[in-house]
Amino acid sequence: MAGLMAGFGHYTHAVVRGIPASLAKEALRSSQAEVNLAKARGEHEAYVEVLRTRLGLEVVELPADESLPDCVFVEDAAVVCGDTALITRPGAESRRREKEAMEAALKDLNLNLVEMTDETATLDGGDVLFTGREFFVGLSKRTNQRGAEILADAFKDYAVSTVPVLEGLHLKSFCSMGGPGLIVIGSSEPAQKTLKVFEKLKDHMLIPVSNLEKVKLDGALTCCSVLINKKANI
Repeated sequence: MAGLMAGFGHYTHAVVRGIPASLAKEALRSSQAEVNLAKARGEHEAYVEVLRTRLGLEVVELPADESLPDCVFVEDAAVVCGDTALITRPGAESRRREKEAMEAALKDLNLNLVEMTDETATLDGGDVLFTGREFFVGLSKRTNQRGAEILADAFKDYAVSTVPVLEGLHLKSFCSMGGPGLIVIGSSEPAQKTLKVFEKLKDHMLIPVSNLEKVKLDGALTCCSVLINKKANI
């Protein structure tokens, strides 16, 4: 199992995508909060800059597509682990063309692509939590059991467990990895609770990044990038 954990939490590349003007009015959302497009773009630019300059990742930036208002949330289009990338079938039909640009980008990075072609399956990357040892897949409005089964088949080296998502959009709407072996779970005051957890990790660097606009669209920070640990010989 130690071999499976090797390199967990270390990344070399990130795939991100620009914000289309259509995001403000047409992106899917559970609330009616107004989105300030200029602020959303500014926050996203700062986020991408952190990935590039503070974390030292090679950032692949895909262009925004006005016909795909949710396209900035690239995490839902693919699940990458090691040198394998599962191209998902998002639960919202309006988002299924987002995978085309993602698939091309991951192919250019020479990853082994597995495409989810079963039309009964749905899977959003936001419902997939990888701990370094296993996958947890949220069964939500966007992800079903068949999607979880296909993910398990794509990543046979890891155990896959399903978790019911009774509230919120995705599994990672309320939990995420805080480090190897540490799952951070939100509560009624998620920001404060998460901060208290991270403050205990003295060896970790904390970088504040604003996400006030995209959260109005149920978007978290992890939604906006696909992180990859690309081996030199891939």
